[in-house]
Amino acid sequence: MTIASILLLGLLLGMRHAMEADHLAAVATLATRSSSMGQTMRQGAAWGVGHTITLMLCGGVVLALGFAMSAHTSQLLELAVGFMLVALGVDVLLRLRHDRVHFHAHHHRDGVAHFHAHSHRDGRSRHDDTAHQHHHPAGFPARALLVGMVHGLAGSAALVLLSLEAVKSVAWGFVYILIFGVGSILGMMLLSAVIAVPLRLSARYLDWAHSGLSGIVGLLNVGLGCYMVYRIGIADGVLTG
Repeated sequence: MTIASILLLGLLLGMRHAMEADHLAAVATLATRSSSMGQTMRQGAAWGVGHTITLMLCGGVVLALGFAMSAHTSQLLELAVGFMLVALGVDVLLRLRHDRVHFHAHHHRDGVAHFHAHSHRDGRSRHDDTAHQHHHPAGFPARALLVGMVHGLAGSAALVLLSLEAVKSVAWGFVYILIFGVGSILGMMLLSAVIAVPLRLSARYLDWAHSGLSGIVGLLNVGLGCYMVYRIGIADGVLTG
């Protein structure tokens, strides 16, 4: 294979890497905090940038100095991802509870009635026609960046081995990791756009469905995180051994 084809493969593998279950779960929880398609895609992009930063830093140290990450260390980093997923899922569920969401028939002043989720967050108990028409400032998605960095730490060992096997050169190994990171950014942005569609549609037309979807995302994150903690920490003996 030529260098160009290897780098193209790295880009495609980076996009594929973004679709892994734990990455999907984490970004889905981040998407529940977004109020628009653009914000959700920025969350995905920030995840990809954080992922790439730690891949470059950790992979660079390994490539340049020849250090090898032990299997135990790699498992500990994967275990950290499991705990992070549990924390993200619990955060979504606590947010739903904090917003005091419940479902009821709601009548607007113009006589239109619909069934929807209603929040009494901050003590609010009354609705008006513009209650759902509010905007949140689009700040930098630092949480998504940090989540991506944790995922990058967990995947750095395997990626460095893959890059060295592919190119047999430290310099081209750096380039391969960078291209892989770009692929993960693009892949996560596309994935975020797909995730955003049902969340945005349900938020706009079916508030009760939006709350239900957010709850499902939270529960799935907790479930996947607990499974990872059990598989790595208990079954593989990282915590018990």
